Amino acid sequence: MANQILLVEPAYYSKFPPIGLLKLSTYHKSKGDRTEYIDFKNQDRREPKKTPKKIYITSLFTWTWKPVWDAVAYYKNEFPKAEIWLGGVYASLMPEHAKMSRADHIFKGIFVDAENLLPDYDLVPDWDGSIIFSSRGCCNNCDFCAVPRLEGKMSSLRKSIKPFVLDRHSKIIFFDNNFLANKYRMNIFKELIDFDKKVDFNQGIDARFITEPVAKMIASLKLDSTIRLAYDSHGQQKFVKLAVDRLLDVGIKKRDIFVYTLFNYTETPDEFFSRVKEILNWGVVCYPMRYESLFTIGKNSYISPLWSNHTIELVQHARRVIGYGGAFPAYEGLVNKFNNASGFEEAFELYAEKSGESE
Repeated sequence: MANQILLVEPAYYSKFPPIGLLKLSTYHKSKGDRTEYIDFKNQDRREPKKTPKKIYITSLFTWTWKPVWDAVAYYKNEFPKAEIWLGGVYASLMPEHAKMSRADHIFKGIFVDAENLLPDYDLVPDWDGSIIFSSRGCCNNCDFCAVPRLEGKMSSLRKSIKPFVLDRHSKIIFFDNNFLANKYRMNIFKELIDFDKKVDFNQGIDARFITEPVAKMIASLKLDSTIRLAYDSHGQQKFVKLAVDRLLDVGIKKRDIFVYTLFNYTETPDEFFSRVKEILNWGVVCYPMRYESLFTIGKNSYISPLWSNHTIELVQHARRVIGYGGAFPAYEGLVNKFNNASGFEEAFELYAEKSGESE
């Protein structure tokens, strides 16, 4: 007898469809079950068409736990006999906290039986992108990153992505946490060229693996987004600079290279300022990224011992006022401001604050 399965994404913001739920749909349909997907943000579409036997609710960042709990409570009340499973990032990182949502089961990590299944894109017919994990995990094991806890060690899942790309989709989106560490990357690059679709390496790419051949491959693609690198500490400087140079050499435009720059962690504000200044002088875009504790239930609540409310707010304020979309493009006035500054405070001090004027 076929079971009715309900797949729920809570009412938090996400740019992408819940890929885990879409894979679960394919898994259950292969068992003969029927599935229905509900985006809980849609107030008028929270009631499923049929009574579910099992309800899967996904989760995102740990600080988005409240809408997750709201979804659990709602369906607990509506369908008290249904079995509710809660999974995703929050559930995996904070299972004890997630248990207090009153979900029947907390699932941690990746559902292996659905890992190699094509997501059920029929549930999101307006979505235009094939989302792919060609690998799982990461070889870096950074202590500020959730990936080792969620996905484990680096694993090259597939040599070919062809079975996971839909003809009707105009773009291919990689969710790999370290795509370039996949040992089959060059074969996949060749497939991407053959597909002739737009490509987005959504999670960023590792500067250490950007060799000259890799840079040429990247430049040959129809990129649908910026190239995202990470410069989290000064020890990465030579790798990031070399990667930037190689990307520029193959024709990637400076404004299309974003360098994510961690702050509020183990380096001081002045060390952060030094990295920002370097990036701006390379002519590419600096994107400051505030460190968040992996286990926080309140966004922007953590303050590093090396930082303060004041220094963090200087960065956030500068991003809003002299930045663009939260980033620092390397325009001449900003580059000069940072080059002429004696240190962090002077670089991030805004003229309006200095003169006593309001924004």
